[in-house]
Amino acid sequence: TAVLRGTYIGYDSTPSMDRPTMEARANGRIDITRDTFAEVEGRYLLATNNPASPDLPAGIARLPIYTTVGSTGGLTHRFNRLEVTLKGNIDRVSYENSKLLDGSTVSNRDRDYDQYGMLARVAYEVMPGFKPFAEFTADTRLHDLKFDRYGLQRNSDGITGRAGTTFAFSPKLIGEASVGYLTRTYKDPTLPDLGGLIFDGSLVWQASGLTTAKLTARSTADETVLPGVSGVLRRDGALQVDHAFRRWLIGTATVAYGLDTYRGDGREDQRYLASIGVLYKLNRDIYVKGELRREWMRSNVAGVDYDANIAMLTVRLQR
Repeated sequence: TAVLRGTYIGYDSTPSMDRPTMEARANGRIDITRDTFAEVEGRYLLATNNPASPDLPAGIARLPIYTTVGSTGGLTHRFNRLEVTLKGNIDRVSYENSKLLDGSTVSNRDRDYDQYGMLARVAYEVMPGFKPFAEFTADTRLHDLKFDRYGLQRNSDGITGRAGTTFAFSPKLIGEASVGYLTRTYKDPTLPDLGGLIFDGSLVWQASGLTTAKLTARSTADETVLPGVSGVLRRDGALQVDHAFRRWLIGTATVAYGLDTYRGDGREDQRYLASIGVLYKLNRDIYVKGELRREWMRSNVAGVDYDANIAMLTVRLQR
């Protein structure tokens, strides 16, 4: 399978906050034997920092773009009801220089890094549609520069353990949910370890033949260049409800919440989103969607709160 999607959000009053994004993924599965298969994935992401990110310099002319290029490969083998998975991954994250209003630039090379990781997962099918699992991941991040702009060593090692289950009790309720703990240890002795509880999952409920609800949760540990701050633990959750007024006319409502915790200075940012949209299917190949979105952020740091009203028109082509 392959997926390619992109957006561009522009603000008339503050063009320096315009935000392009693009995501491309291609993945495949190879059945080696009846009980063994391999999975491979290639991915590319283009995005920008959040406009309120403290990593952005003052007087910025436009948000700097960063890209992530990576791949994952692994094997899964079934021992009757027991399933064992081993995967390895590699990602490259790189930032363009920040352009300032006075025409000068600020290098972001100290934010560029490579990440190498591995994943081990054991699952057991207790009954059809119910498969608890335990998962362990470990990774290392190696930055291009030994010291960042403040003289700190940002290389780090991460370990994550989580347990949960996949379930598909009926076509009306399917998904996966897990809880665990994440920790990152940094090479610089002055940077505190980053750690905390994490929640991940995706639940799809077919409430009726016309209405579907999807609940998602995700936790990640992100990088920063703030002095004295080791990293950012991000937790995100969202609920989306789709209702088909007709087969060719689908309404969508979404609410989302995110919490960013900065380890080292006590900063916490709370992000909110609410949106409504309508999808119109012109034919089997062309969809048009209109969306009105409200985004806002509230922080315990003064002067960084923001509100955004966004109107979007999307055209989707599929074959």
